[in-house]
Amino acid sequence: MRQFTDEQILPNAEHFDAKDEWPAEIVEGLKELGLFGTTLPEEYGGLGLDLSTYARIAEELSRGWISVAGIINTHFIGAYLLMKFGTDEQKQKYLPRMATGELRAAFSLSEPHCGSDVQAIKTAATKLDDGRYEINGQKLWVTNGLMSGLVFVLVVTDPTASPRYKGMTCFICEKEPGVEVNTGEYAGFEVPPKIKKMGYKGVESTELVFNGYKLGADQILGGEEGGLNKGFKQMMDSLEVGRVNVAARGVGVAQRAFELAIRYAQERETFGKQIADHQLVQEKLADMATRLEAARLLTYRAAQLKDQGKRSDTEAAMAKLAASEAGHKNAEDALRIHGGFGFSKEYEIERIYRDAPLLLIGEGTSEIQRLGIAKGLLKRYAI
Repeated sequence: MRQFTDEQILPNAEHFDAKDEWPAEIVEGLKELGLFGTTLPEEYGGLGLDLSTYARIAEELSRGWISVAGIINTHFIGAYLLMKFGTDEQKQKYLPRMATGELRAAFSLSEPHCGSDVQAIKTAATKLDDGRYEINGQKLWVTNGLMSGLVFVLVVTDPTASPRYKGMTCFICEKEPGVEVNTGEYAGFEVPPKIKKMGYKGVESTELVFNGYKLGADQILGGEEGGLNKGFKQMMDSLEVGRVNVAARGVGVAQRAFELAIRYAQERETFGKQIADHQLVQEKLADMATRLEAARLLTYRAAQLKDQGKRSDTEAAMAKLAASEAGHKNAEDALRIHGGFGFSKEYEIERIYRDAPLLLIGEGTSEIQRLGIAKGLLKRYAI
């Protein structure tokens, strides 16, 4: 992965970022390496690797360009949902094609009026007389929203449920990859033009509009009998692995920012000596390396707990909090060390500085992570 990142991602990231262009050549390389099936069992054509290994892969990809890891991450969460909650028929139908990257997945929680408050979603599915379901509503901030062929979508199926999360279901929604207005069997599924962003370019973030989109009950994750009104817990479970992924991406960003900073500090001279010889710059380098290693160990620990089948929601939130903040702070410190050149698009750190804030928001903001960590600790240490 390190070799692939050095040879295929780092030399091309600036080009795709500047054009905000889907990195087709890099994605083909990911397919050849089998990365779309990293954690899928070999029986479905996957590599059969654990979350701890996947975290290291995501770290390396993000060291090259965070957008590449984003392409893999949403797909990986979809694969996780299918493996853990899908029926045998759903697994056989989708996983072999997902393992090769022929069929790519996305997942969708947020809506225009709510992000971290998932229980406030309004997109709803109504059961029709013929046994099918009709989805109406709008989703937002869907990574891979256009290029995916599958979207795991959380919707309301029982608006009278109390608490509200007990009336939510996850549907496996099929669509045509790369098509904004679907027709035929996918009619009613629209993908508006991608959202323009400060960073995290190359991979699209979109809205999804459901306007009378119809699908069978067999498209409920886990089937109608096993999955109806179980979607909220399914999605929350998947966010544990999603947060490990975002944490790993934070580690990768923090690593690359540190690499650039410590190299530039030994190349640039001021007042007759390398800026690396100035104590204030040394202090920044020491802090950067320390928060990087702390974030890396927290991330590996959260992945290890999940691999062991142990509850890891608090640890995943800790890892996500520490690593996302580390990535952002290291990007800022690296820019400061570069001085005026850090503000120039001629230097890589400018792109990293624009990409890093995504980590503070995606998969739950830092503030939400702190709330989750506190609740977990109070349960664990209840007197």
